Amino acid sequence: MKDRLKKSMAVFLIALCPPSAMLMWYTMTALHGSVLEMGRLMAAEGPFTVLWNIWGPVFFGTPAAWVIIGIFAGTQLLFMRVMPGKEFRGPVTPKGNVPAYRANGVPSFAATMSLFVLCSFVLDLFPPAILYDRFGELLGAMNFFSLVFCLFLYFKGRFFPSSDDSGVTGNFIFDYYWGTELYPRVLGWDVKMFTNCRFGMMAWPLIIVSFAAAQHRTCGLSDSMAAAVAVQLVYIAKFFWWETGYLASMDIMHDRAGFYICWGCLVWVPAVYTSQTLYLVNHPYRLGGLIADAIFILGVFAVTVNYLADRQRQRVRASGGDVSVWGKKPRLIEAEYVTDAGDRKTSLLLASGWWGLSRHFHYIPEIAAAFFWTLPVLFADLLPWFYVIFLTILLTHRSVRDDRRCALKYGKYWDEYRRIVPNRIIPRFFPRGG
Repeated sequence: MKDRLKKSMAVFLIALCPPSAMLMWYTMTALHGSVLEMGRLMAAEGPFTVLWNIWGPVFFGTPAAWVIIGIFAGTQLLFMRVMPGKEFRGPVTPKGNVPAYRANGVPSFAATMSLFVLCSFVLDLFPPAILYDRFGELLGAMNFFSLVFCLFLYFKGRFFPSSDDSGVTGNFIFDYYWGTELYPRVLGWDVKMFTNCRFGMMAWPLIIVSFAAAQHRTCGLSDSMAAAVAVQLVYIAKFFWWETGYLASMDIMHDRAGFYICWGCLVWVPAVYTSQTLYLVNHPYRLGGLIADAIFILGVFAVTVNYLADRQRQRVRASGGDVSVWGKKPRLIEAEYVTDAGDRKTSLLLASGWWGLSRHFHYIPEIAAAFFWTLPVLFADLLPWFYVIFLTILLTHRSVRDDRRCALKYGKYWDEYRRIVPNRIIPRFFPRGG
C-alpha cells in the first residue's frame, strides 16, 4: 500500500508541477497574482484551453531563451571546473563511496553577479530586465529541457552508472521521478551540484535582480522590492558561503538525481522561489523607510541564525567534538552505523546549542527568512505567499523523512537522541513523532 501511494504521488507530481510553474508565471504577470481571476478564466474558457494558450506558444521555448540558457549553463559549468577552491569530500554513501567536489561556490557566485552587472548595467550588451521580459520563454524552454534531461538521467543511471549507488525499482514512472543514481557525473561534472547549486540557486539572484530592474524601468524601484531582493541576496550569498554544508545535506546525501530533485532545481526554483519578487514588479508598494529597514534587519537576522545553526553542527563534526558550543563542552552522542557495504562507521549527533532546542531547529529561521522577504508583497493576494506555505510543508515533511531515515540508520543511538531532544522542529510545542 505504501509503495503504491508513493508511485501514485510520483505520477501526480510529474503531471501537476510542470504546468503549475507556467500558470504561476502567467498569474503573477497577467492576472496580478489573483488565483480567483485564474479560476474565472478557466471556468469561462476551460482549463485545458487556458493552459494551452499560456504554455503552448512557449512550450519549446524560443531561440532567444535557448541562447540565454546556453550561455548561463555553459558559464556555470566552466566556473565549476576553473574557479579556485579546495577539494571537499562529502559524507560516505550507503555503498561506501565518498563523493568529491571543488568548493568554489563563493567565487562562482561573485563572478556570476559581477558579469551580469557588467554586461547589462555597464556595457549595455543586453537590458538588465531581459530575464523578466523573457521569463515565460525561459520557463518553457527549461520545462522541456528538464523533462528530457531527467529521462537521460534515468537511462544513464540504469545502464551507465557513475558508481554502485544506483539501481531501479522496476517501475519506470517512480524511477524517473526519484532517479536511478545518487551521484551521477557526466564528463567529470557532478550533476546534482550543477542542477541544485550552480543552476537553480545561481539563477535565483540573477532573476530577482532582473525583476527589480523591470520595476525600476516602469515606475522606479520601490522600497518593498528593495527589501525583498536584499534579504534574498543575503540568503543566497549565505548559501554559497555554506555550500559544502549543503553538499552534506539530505538533498544530496539521500535524494537521487531524478525529476524530484533535478526538475525541481532547474524549473521549480526559478519559477516559485522568485514568485513574490515577480509579483512586486507590477505592485510597487511603498512601505516607508522604517518598515522596509525593519523587514531587512529581521530577514538578515533569520538568515544569520539559520547559518549559525548549520555552522555549529559542521564545526562539531569537523573537530570531532573538540570545540565549545555556547561556551560549554558539547553534548554528543557517538552513533555507530553500518553501510550497505558492511563497513562500520561513526557519526556525532549534537544534542546541545541550537541542536539541543529541537532536532530541526534550523528550519524555523529558514521559514522566517522566507516570510520576511515575502512580507513586502503585503496581503492583497494569496499566491505571492505560496512559496512560504510550500516551504513550511516541505520542511515539515522533510523533518519527518529525516527522522525516519536516521532512526533506520542509527537505531538505538537515534532513540537516545530523541530522548534528549524530544521535539522535532519547534521546542516544546511540535509533537515528538518518529
